[in-house]
Amino acid sequence: MSNQIPHDRSGQLKQIESGLLPGEQIIAVYDATGAGTGFLGLTDRRVIIQDKSFAGKKYAITSVPYARITSVSVVSNKSWAGSYFSSGSIAINVGAHTYEVEFRGDDKAHHVHNVILQYIAR
Repeated sequence: MSNQIPHDRSGQLKQIESGLLPGEQIIAVYDATGAGTGFLGLTDRRVIIQDKSFAGKKYAITSVPYARITSVSVVSNKSWAGSYFSSGSIAINVGAHTYEVEFRGDDKAHHVHNVILQYIAR
């Protein structure tokens, strides 16, 4: 099962697998770079974010149902003259909170953005 799922680290994939709901399917699990986020997982029901930004070196695994996401953005420090996905970062807006996640490569950011957009644009 895990071989067909795009992922960066098998430990992160196993962590997502261990918390699945009955019948829930994993789409991808990508390692995140930068402060705060450990990884992001996508399933057919929700986005799962490991957030390391809590005090005392604690971290949380946050599940965000697609229905709660108000928007997803490509975050870039470049002008629009370049490619639409010239950055490896996305921002996911959930109510008043924004999760910004930076990936190792713009192809992963592109994939995550498109999957979230597909689910929230239904």
